[in-house]
Amino acid sequence: MSFDTRLLAGVGVFAAIVESGTFARAADRLALTPSGVSRAVARLEARVGVRLFDRSPREVTLTEEGRRFHAQVVPLLAGLEEAAAEAAGAAATVGGRLRVSVDPWFARTMLAPQLQRFLARYPLLSVDLRTSNYREEMMAGTDVAIRFGPPDTPSLIARKLLETRIITCAAPAYLQKHGEPRTPHDLVHHEALLFRDPQSGLPFPWEFHRGDEVMEIDVSGRLVMDDPSVAVAACLAGQGIFQSLAIGLNPLLARKELVQVLPDWSDERYPLYAYHPSRHLPPVKVRAFLDFVQEVSSGI
Repeated sequence: MSFDTRLLAGVGVFAAIVESGTFARAADRLALTPSGVSRAVARLEARVGVRLFDRSPREVTLTEEGRRFHAQVVPLLAGLEEAAAEAAGAAATVGGRLRVSVDPWFARTMLAPQLQRFLARYPLLSVDLRTSNYREEMMAGTDVAIRFGPPDTPSLIARKLLETRIITCAAPAYLQKHGEPRTPHDLVHHEALLFRDPQSGLPFPWEFHRGDEVMEIDVSGRLVMDDPSVAVAACLAGQGIFQSLAIGLNPLLARKELVQVLPDWSDERYPLYAYHPSRHLPPVKVRAFLDFVQEVSSGI
């Protein structure tokens, strides 16, 4: 079987640029000159027949064709890396560097307090942990990503880790001043703290589930946020009512710093998924991490 090794080399350079963000950093990473990286990209673009990068003096971004090409080649590169590890006899050893992209709220409330136990279990492993709730390019330079919400990336393998309830809560000071809503419709008279959907850029709609009954309420508020920690802090300060993932809120509810409102309307569930690129068995370090996250989440 004939194989163009220059194509594989070009794909490797392409992936390094996506992971490092610039041609110069990719050159340092690959021990090449910047001109060598540029030539490799030019050859690859000529080979595939499309422009893969938009270049400017300050940044390099993927074109639409480049994003599609990246989504296709990442699983293949992961498979090659896995095959090389197995050939080297490393498949049974959890070691090396694990690059993880995790939803900020899950990382802060559930994962970070347990990471010492994970690292103690695997002393040959180091973790590069990045937090983001965005999905675009979430696998760039990443072995595994964790995001809330249903999967919508067919090019990746998705593993469901847990489901958490959606609850509505407020600080006691807010309820004392404004009264407690007794039905979902009462919320139209309250100040809502809105959380922006990272995919659409719009605030999440407020839904209330009770058994098979689903009600959507058109709430309004002057604060729109994209970080749940900021929203919870605003809620604790009495600035409004917040609809949140229940995960991570138990300590605040137990200390009565927050009060759940409309508890009879909290049957909605929201999933947490892990993503990895390979359509074959993921590397042992990824499997070890996913098993640990499942272990941490088992009591929820």
